[in-house]
Amino acid sequence: MRTDQILTRLERVFARLDREPERPAHLQTPQMSRHRVVLLGSTLVFYLAIVVAVLTTSWLVRLDWQVMFFRPYEQWPQLHAFLDYLVVLGQRGPTAVMVAAWLGWRSWRQHTLRPLITLGVALLLLNMTVGAVKLGLGRLGPHYATQIGSAELFAGGDIFPSGHTANAVVTWGILAYLASTTVTRRVLSVVSAVVSLSVGATTVYLGTHWVSDVLLGWSAGLLILLALPWFEPLIARAEAYVFELRELLRRRAETGRMAAPVATALMPLLSAGGKWQLRRTVDPVGEPAPAVVPTAVAAPAHQAVHASPAGHTPAPRPAAIVPGRPHVIRSERAPVTPVGGRRPAHTERTAARGAAASPVAGS
Repeated sequence: MRTDQILTRLERVFARLDREPERPAHLQTPQMSRHRVVLLGSTLVFYLAIVVAVLTTSWLVRLDWQVMFFRPYEQWPQLHAFLDYLVVLGQRGPTAVMVAAWLGWRSWRQHTLRPLITLGVALLLLNMTVGAVKLGLGRLGPHYATQIGSAELFAGGDIFPSGHTANAVVTWGILAYLASTTVTRRVLSVVSAVVSLSVGATTVYLGTHWVSDVLLGWSAGLLILLALPWFEPLIARAEAYVFELRELLRRRAETGRMAAPVATALMPLLSAGGKWQLRRTVDPVGEPAPAVVPTAVAAPAHQAVHASPAGHTPAPRPAAIVPGRPHVIRSERAPVTPVGGRRPAHTERTAARGAAASPVAGS
């Protein structure tokens, strides 16, 4: 007779997703090649040049003020509504959630945690590097500038470099970094570059960042993407640790399921006789020997129930010998006469008996 397995709706959905049976062999980890090292060095030089140009109040600061006075949001007001939505692609919260959902799906399908761990490492580096420079330089934005022509540094601001721009470079660029084929990597690289450039230009249009903020944000995000291959060994160790922890928890769960029938079989004995405890018995020679004996702790001593095999009469338990005191049986003990009566004396009854025994004189 043919029996077909009835799948639930959720199981049918997962069956259609065509999950790969194991980690694909074509997934390669990017290496720190010579070309990547040259790009990293060039980007770092550009990064430092922008910082020095702002610190020395050079032509770049004058350009910042010229664009600010131009006010692009007033020149093209019809773009304002659209660009308000476009700049969301650079906000860390929404973009991180969207990219993490896609990378989580890839991790589940390919049996690897590398995409999610790589995203976490990249965002951690972004927060550390960009956040430290923001707080260290303390530059004010265009809307809060106080002195014309000044770089507005060390004034308690947090605008330099642009966090929206750097986040757009890292969040969307991580998709190209984790691409499994060369064609996909090139296409995603172009898409992430367009998105990050658009977000940076949008912040300048809205007047929330200087031009130099956007330039430094682009270079900061690119530095993180170029330096990620150095962290691949750390990512691999983290993935191996998570998988080992999962196997350990799985073995513990299986051990608990195997121990469940044993606990169920012992439950009637524990409920009928109390609890099991360790006591010491005395063998016929007189030497104490430890033994685990089921004892009914909840019942009195003369009503204790001892577990024994079926059809076997338990042997009488030898009495414990207290050292330093002779042991005699009950028949050899000398009778002891109790002193005094058990019932208390009644003075009124004794006085009444005495009065009845001696007649009154003269009657």
